[in-house]
Amino acid sequence: MNLNQITIASINVEKATAFYTILGLKLIVDALPRYVRFECPDGDATFSIHEAETITRNNNVTIYFQDENLDELVESLLKKGIEFTQMPEDKPWLWREAHLQDLDGNTIILYKAGKNRKNPPWRIND
Repeated sequence: MNLNQITIASINVEKATAFYTILGLKLIVDALPRYVRFECPDGDATFSIHEAETITRNNNVTIYFQDENLDELVESLLKKGIEFTQMPEDKPWLWREAHLQDLDGNTIILYKAGKNRKNPPWRIND
């Protein structure tokens, strides 16, 4: 099994499309105003947005995008007007993270974890 596609809801798919394009995702399906799909710049995963009439705030959705050049990415996004709720910071679980929210209130964590994403020192071995 391979998790390779995530879809989130948005009140305004057109504005959400612009936001995620600024983050660096590549638009590959344009069915505005109801649906769009992106390719991630690295790897094989896709990410899509579908139109919703309402969004529940604080719905506990957290979207993670990993980037090996996290600090440079954050600086680039700041210059493009993206606001962060937490600037890059080293975490006790050995990830470096920066936090922000999209236009619908979904939490986005941009992070750098390297080998620690799948192989932290406390990983359970078979």
